[in-house]
Amino acid sequence: MPAALSGAGRLDDQVPFLARLEHAERVVLLELGRPVKYGPRTVLVRQDDPSTHVILVLDGWTKVTHTAANGYEALLALRGPGDIVGEASAVSGRPRSATVTTLEDVSAVTIERDRFMAHLTAHPATSLQLLSLTLDRTRASDRQRVEQGALGARERLSLLLLDLARTHGTQVAEGVRLTSGLSQHELAGSVGASREAVARLLRELRERGIVRTGRRGLVIIRPDQLRLIGRGG
Repeated sequence: MPAALSGAGRLDDQVPFLARLEHAERVVLLELGRPVKYGPRTVLVRQDDPSTHVILVLDGWTKVTHTAANGYEALLALRGPGDIVGEASAVSGRPRSATVTTLEDVSAVTIERDRFMAHLTAHPATSLQLLSLTLDRTRASDRQRVEQGALGARERLSLLLLDLARTHGTQVAEGVRLTSGLSQHELAGSVGASREAVARLLRELRERGIVRTGRRGLVIIRPDQLRLIGRGG
């Protein structure tokens, strides 16, 4: 049975596509494409470009961003091992809705759009898992919009840091070091705030001994305090 929708509701969208497939389905799908490697900060797909292929990430992490007409760049998601990117425009036939950029060295498999679409037609189980993933991501996006409207920037940043600690955290002596490599600008784009606001909030968290920032990245020292702030405390 694929590792699918058995987790808590907040985690459903974080179950990667390949983990939802049976082993045989996964092997057949991967054999359709060609293996590729990308270096850090490489653009894999670009917003508004036509869809030509989908990418299955095997190792490493990427960021998904959307740039508004006024130049503001919003961080929509992080996609890592087992995730698929570029599938929405491949299925709809519309231009890319976002840009996907590597955060580190990434190993992946690229599949031409026509081959991918033919595979979905011939393998309904894979199609259903892709639909399930799409619905989970839509629910996550809806939840994020509600949080952006209901919570302040301080609460949203605290919840984001906790999420990053779980998905991109390494235990160190002081606490949990974030390994995502996101800049203050990218953190701001994720919580819908300005870079200056995020810098100010991080300074407040640092002065309160909740986080430590430095050349080696951000370390969460008091996750319990972040949870309290995230709940409006």
